[in-house]
Amino acid sequence: MAVKVKTESCIGCGTCVDECKFGALLLEGEIVIVREEDCTLCGDCVAICVTGALEL
Repeated sequence: MAVKVKTESCIGCGTCVDECKFGALLLEGEIVIVREEDCTLCGDCVAICVTGALEL
């Protein structure tokens, strides 16, 4: 299990990528990719996302 990205809400700002301490998020173009094997479901990225594009 991992964080889910609502692509219709994501603006590709990269704030969540910078916040992730585990390197589980990558920005490819303007799309956030979740590396499920690295996601610990800590929720830090969800809390910092300004558009609410991430959910647990």
